[in-house]
This record gives sequence, structure tokens and C-alpha cells, in this order.
Amino acid sequence: MMKPMVSLSLATYPEANTPKTASNAVAVARRIGATLHAVAINVDIPDVSNALSSFLLDLPNKIREAEATSRSFGKNLLETVAKEALQGGVRLTTQELTAPPALIGDTAAEQCRYFDICLVGWAPDNQTARMIAEAVVFGSGRPTLLLPDATDVGALDHVVIAWDGSRVAARAVADARPFLELATMITVVTVTDEKPLPGQDIGERLAQGLRTRGLAAEAASIQAGARSIATAIQEHALEIGGKLLVMGGYGHSRVRDFVLGGATEGILSDLRLPILLSH
Repeated sequence: MMKPMVSLSLATYPEANTPKTASNAVAVARRIGATLHAVAINVDIPDVSNALSSFLLDLPNKIREAEATSRSFGKNLLETVAKEALQGGVRLTTQELTAPPALIGDTAAEQCRYFDICLVGWAPDNQTARMIAEAVVFGSGRPTLLLPDATDVGALDHVVIAWDGSRVAARAVADARPFLELATMITVVTVTDEKPLPGQDIGERLAQGLRTRGLAAEAASIQAGARSIATAIQEHALEIGGKLLVMGGYGHSRVRDFVLGGATEGILSDLRLPILLSH
């Protein structure tokens, strides 16, 4: 059987991922028996100096300092991943890349195309991590697993599928197969009061299909009420003990500016558990 290959894109500047991202990435790779490729994306700031900026702002020095800080963060994160991988028995390769600030996300997305699943560390106030997450979700052509930067991912044994019968949701279910096959429980969640759905029992139909494939699956319908759909789905997932949320990512890129669907925007603004997004 083919071993999955997962890629971890690490933010280093201006805000770096925390070491927790490293340990969570190793835990995910170990869970699905994958090899891990960790990439630190260091910043390469174009030199825009002229005599005046050098004289007034000491810009070349500031640029060199920023780049050195970025490299140092990247090196430390890769060392942490290496230590965790060794302890967890996960096969690891590492790489350092450089990119101008505006192209950090694109560089990550291009790298990810060579792997089965992309991992991105996510923290609520880390704009670099969010930029990488958006670029990878919509630009890599690969499923992207967002890892909370502050909590342990744990066993990922209860998988919750956000299901609306759409193409992107179907794509996400297919992409989540390595996690579904190892799950002790799968819950298919449908939000009934957000938009017209293609049928009454679409969640039960998917759950039945998963059971036919030998998986333990059940369906649940919820109402978002006054909550955003992202909040409603995540709150329900956490209430029932969900460890991984699987959903389609809605949105498209307009020249490096991502126009996100409501649920995707909500997830990226307030991530509460690991989420596998497929576009």
C-alpha cells in the first residue's frame, strides 16, 4: 500500500508558528502512517534602499535583521519538528525556502502540490499563517489540514463531516479517507436553516454510504439560529466530542486577494479544532 506524504508549511515572519504546530504535524503524520516533509518559508525582503533611506532609516540593516530573525525562527521550528519526528517514529525530510513577503503563501501552495495532504499551523492573530492557509487551500489543489497553534490535536478518532451535498463537500469527504478509515466514529452534520439543501435526508444518505463501506457513521441535523454557520458547526462538533472537522472550502482568488465563502471565512477567523478543508 502506498504511504501518504504530507507537507507542513511553516510561517517564520513577521509572525512565526509556535512549536505546537511542529508536534501536531508529527502527530497527524503518525496517525495516518505518512512521511512528513516540513518546509520553513523564510522571508526575502527586496532591497529598496537608496542613499536617503540608508541615511535616514538604516533600512538595509533593518532588512538584514528581519531576514535573520525569519531564518532563526525557521531553523528552530525545523529542529523542533526533527526532534518530535524522531520521538514519534515518523520519517521526515526538511527544506528551507525563501520568498518575498507578498509571495510567501504562493510559495507554500506550489510546494504542497507534490504531496497528498498539506498541513498549516493556525493561530488567531497570526496573519502570515492565515495568508499561507488561504493560499494553500485555494492554490495547492490539495486538501489542507489546519492545525490549531495552541492545543494538541490528539487522536483525531471522531471525525465530523459538514455536509450540504455540494461538490466541494463531496471532494472533502473523498480527501478525508485516510482519517475516516481510522476513525472510531464519524458524524455527518447538516445545517438545515442556512440555505436550501438538495434533499431532506442527505446526511443520512452519506452516513449510510459510509456504513456500507464498513465505517461507523451516523447523521445529525442542526440549526445555526443566530450563530454563524462556522460557529454552529464547530460548537456542535466540540459538543459531541469531535476531534477533526471535514468540510469543503468555498472561495476563489482574485489576484492574491481571497474572496471567501461565509463558512470558510468564519472557520479561518475562529478555528476551534483541526479542520480538513478541500477546495
